[in-house]
Formats: sequence, structure tokens, C-alpha cells
Amino acid sequence: MKFYNLYISFDPSWDTYNSITRLLGRTPNDWIKSKFERAEEPSFWWLQLKEEDQDLNLIHEFLDLLEPNLNSLEKLGIKKSDILIWLVYEYQHQCAMEFKPDEMERMGKNGITLNVDCHLIS
Repeated sequence: MKFYNLYISFDPSWDTYNSITRLLGRTPNDWIKSKFERAEEPSFWWLQLKEEDQDLNLIHEFLDLLEPNLNSLEKLGIKKSDILIWLVYEYQHQCAMEFKPDEMERMGKNGITLNVDCHLIS
């Protein structure tokens, strides 16, 4: 199964977290304070979509959310380097994936980082 995650990091703030939610018009995954965080407020906004949930190109879906809002995110203190698309791929026999040139081009033009983690499941 593939999990596509959109992470936006920022200085700890419920105001920023809620502003991103309103701006992007999507409900993020719940923020739960981890034992590694010192602040009592979120320092990231996270949306996860499973490939099986949608018949869409999820990288394009994330970029469609981000591109018209990059200036507004910058006004919230969020730089492009604070934005990450993270693919988590669970596999059994072979870890093989493909990225289309238009996906890579859009991410590159927008300065958005792609991270990929592969996990063997049994």
C-alpha cells in the first residue's frame, strides 16, 4: 500500500495550524503531541491520503492544493523548504515505483521536496 503525506512545518502555533487548514480547505490528520516535542502546540500540519482511497494522481492533488496558496503560506512564515511530500510504500515482493516527468517538474518548479520510504511487510 502507498501512503502519500503532505507535511508543512512551522514554529509551534495553533493559529498557524488552523490557518493552514482554512487556507487549504482540507482536514489534516489529528495532531497528537509526541514525547519528542517540547511545545504544547503543533509544529507541523499533516495530510495523509492512501493510494487505494482515490483514483487520482496524489502528487498532483497535493500540488493543486499548494500552488495557488504558496504566497499565503509564505505570509504565515512557511517557506517552500518547510513543505514535504512524503511517500511511504509498504511492499511484499518488490519495491518498484514510477514518477512521471510532469510530477517531478511541478515539484521542482515549486521547490517542493519528495521523500520516499519503503517498508517490507510480511
